[in-house]
Amino acid sequence: MKHLALLAILLFATQPAQPAQPGNKDPFAALKYRLVGPYAGGRVSRVAGVPGDPSTYYATTANGGVWKSTNGGVAWQPIFDSQPISSIGSIAVAATDPNVIYVGSGEANIRGNVAAGNGIYKSIDAGKTWSHVWKQEGQIGTMAVHPKNADIAFAAVLGHAFGPNPERGVYRTRDGGRTWTQVLKKDENTGASDVSIDVNNPNIVFAGFWQARRTPWDMTSGGPGSGLYVSRDGGDTWKPLTGSGLPDGIWGKVGVAVAPSDSSRVYALIEAEKGGLFRSDDGGSSWTRINGHRALSQRAWYYSTITVNPRNANEVWFPQVPMLRSIDGGKTIKEVDGFHHGDHHDLWIDPADPKRMINGNDGGVDITVDGGKTWFAPRLPISQFYHVSVDTRVPYRIAGAMQDLGTAQLPSNS
Repeated sequence: MKHLALLAILLFATQPAQPAQPGNKDPFAALKYRLVGPYAGGRVSRVAGVPGDPSTYYATTANGGVWKSTNGGVAWQPIFDSQPISSIGSIAVAATDPNVIYVGSGEANIRGNVAAGNGIYKSIDAGKTWSHVWKQEGQIGTMAVHPKNADIAFAAVLGHAFGPNPERGVYRTRDGGRTWTQVLKKDENTGASDVSIDVNNPNIVFAGFWQARRTPWDMTSGGPGSGLYVSRDGGDTWKPLTGSGLPDGIWGKVGVAVAPSDSSRVYALIEAEKGGLFRSDDGGSSWTRINGHRALSQRAWYYSTITVNPRNANEVWFPQVPMLRSIDGGKTIKEVDGFHHGDHHDLWIDPADPKRMINGNDGGVDITVDGGKTWFAPRLPISQFYHVSVDTRVPYRIAGAMQDLGTAQLPSNS
């Protein structure tokens, strides 16, 4: 024991003295983070692709920033890590220039632990660099770009999840993001839940509004502020849509989509006592409650997005707890199988090849190139960990509980 103690003393004594760092006040400045995994997936709030380009996909995540694939979804890279925010609610790629991307930060699926965003970002080089073009704390659930002019874009700003703020509603830029104007607002408790541009006539824009308030222990969805609006002059003026087949009473969350192949066909998912899927066949003048199935609104605050096949106005997809699909204009719906995870939030369909799609869900992304007959799910390291712990083994193990994905444990030197 004496020899061991002496050896320890000698080893310690022979270590070179560490010079003092008088100007360094941060004792952890030299430490660097590294990814240890796991590649288990995680919640993806929105997805996008480039029309006619089967190699490029984007995925925005609840707390992992923005990810991009340039090889058809096989491998992915984070392209937003240099920015000061990781909660992302929306993304839109300009149809006229795929180098132009708008990102709305702040996931708008407002769970009790949702993280706030800090405004809107823009890239003009396909995600290599970013500019912070609008600064405001809160959640942004939808971005939409003018189909013929990448300088014009709309943002559905939900606003603060946990309290009131006046900076809510629909915002528009007409100068490539340098300035943003609040073109439609309701009140400090109501924000925009969705915005949809008619690609055949971009002067026509629909917007859903949602009065909601989140607390860590509760959720209030609905109030007199919720509603559906339309602009027919590019967002300068707006008309509230009421009656004419739309439900009476208090509304909650509203999702809306114009069919790209038929401007007269508009769909709206409306949370209400007699809510469900509403369809207009005359551009929003009159409406029919085409389907009131509970599967379309069972957790409206967490879902309520609509994707219409760009070439077929009767084929509609509804990301919900399961993925739902209609091929008869919403009259009937069926579950779509083959996904590696449930709790779906978004679906993008390639206008140039509608058989190619990407889906975002609580487990990551699923991609199909055969119209949904088969799907493959690349594993992404984007899990949200509720708790993390370590043990005393060598190398020590890291363990934690993930949102919707169970638990995981891995060695620290992985």
